[in-house]
Amino acid sequence: MALIQVNFISQSLMRTVPIQVILPVDKITFPWMPERLVAPPRDASAADLACIDRNASHLTGAGEKPFKTLYLLHGIFGNYTDWVSGTNIQRWAEEKNLAVVMPSGENGFYVDRAEEHNYYGEFIGKELVEITRKMFPLSRKREDTFIAGLSMGGYGALRNGLKYHETFGCVAGLSSAMIAEGIEKRTDDVPFFIESRTFAEKLFGNLDEMAQSDKNPAWLAKQLAKEGADIPALYLTCGTSDSLLEPNREFVKLLKSLDIPVTYVEGGGAHEWDFWNRAIKNVLDWLPLEEDKLGINSGNIGD
Repeated sequence: MALIQVNFISQSLMRTVPIQVILPVDKITFPWMPERLVAPPRDASAADLACIDRNASHLTGAGEKPFKTLYLLHGIFGNYTDWVSGTNIQRWAEEKNLAVVMPSGENGFYVDRAEEHNYYGEFIGKELVEITRKMFPLSRKREDTFIAGLSMGGYGALRNGLKYHETFGCVAGLSSAMIAEGIEKRTDDVPFFIESRTFAEKLFGNLDEMAQSDKNPAWLAKQLAKEGADIPALYLTCGTSDSLLEPNREFVKLLKSLDIPVTYVEGGGAHEWDFWNRAIKNVLDWLPLEEDKLGINSGNIGD
C-alpha cells in the first residue's frame, strides 16, 4: 500500500495545500499465490497460456483498470492525517483495491467563502477531483467516484456530494453535522466559539438565508428531487449516544419523504473514533467495490 503526501497549489484556495493519498499499487505476489508471473510449460494448453497472460497483465500493470476513488473528509479541529491515524482505512482500502484521497478542510465546513478566496466547496467538488485524476490512475467515471466524511466532514460530503451530484456516484455521512436548520437562532452567549453566531456567520454568511441556500443539504435534496436529477446513492450513520443523532434522523426522514433512496444505520457509540472506525468499514462494504486481497503490503500481510 502506497501512502503518499502531496503538496500542490490550489486555484480555489490560492495557496499550497497538502493531501494524503492511499493508493493500492504496490502489492507483492509470490509463486505460491493464485496469480503469478511464470514461464509457461512446454505442454501448456491454450487455457493455461491465457491464464498466464492475465497474470502478467496484473503484475506489470498492462491493461489494469483505473482505481475507484473515495474522497474522505475529516471533522472540525482535524486535518488530512486524521483518517489514517484514527481508523484502519489504509488496510481496508487495500483489501477493496480503493484509492482514498484525504484533503485538509481546516475548520471551514467545506463551503465557499468568497471574501477570503476560500472556495472550499469548489475545491472539494471540482478541483481536487480533477487534479488527482491527473496525478494518479483514478477512474473518471461518476459511478467509481465517491465522497464521505465525519462530523464537519459529513456535512461537507453531503453538501458537496449533492451540489456536485454529477461528479459523485455515492455519498456517505458519518455523524454528520446537520446544523443548517435553526442556525439563525444562534447567539454569541455560548461557552464554545464553534457554537457562536459570529463563527457561523463567518462560515455561512447571512444565517437567516442559510436554510434556503445550497449550504443546506436538505435544501439541495429538495431542489434535486424537484428537478428529477440523478441523485447519488446516499448512506448515513450516527451513534445512538451522539448529540447529532436527532438532526441526522430528521434529515433521513426528509430524504424518505422526497422518495430519495437512503441507507441509514444507527449503532452504539458517541462522537468518537471507535464508532467512526466501525462505521467507515460499513461504508466500504456498502460501496460498489470488489475484494482484492492478493499479495502482501508493507505490513507483510496477505493471503
